[in-house]
Amino acid sequence: MNVPIEAYLMLSLALLALGLVGVMRRRNPLMLLLSVELMLNAGNVSLIGFSRLWDDPSGQVFALVVMVVAAAEVVIGLGLVVAIFRSRTRLDVDEMSSMRG
Repeated sequence: MNVPIEAYLMLSLALLALGLVGVMRRRNPLMLLLSVELMLNAGNVSLIGFSRLWDDPSGQVFALVVMVVAAAEVVIGLGLVVAIFRSRTRLDVDEMSSMRG
């Protein structure tokens, strides 16, 4: 089954657009993290698509590196969200001007 590169790029564009809308519209830090994950996955889809187009496995290796960075970002981000939630009852990005409680 040979999937054209346009299909990969359209899926990547859709994921990127959804992530950007989520980052711009949402004020909840968990939703911001989810939106950033969508944008990282959009880059992964593009890397995999071009890797398959050129028969070069280096794009897949870069996608794995992006997944590792995304996992580290989620761990740190969720740790920060839990720490903020323990000190405050409401999680709103606009109200968080500093990390001080």
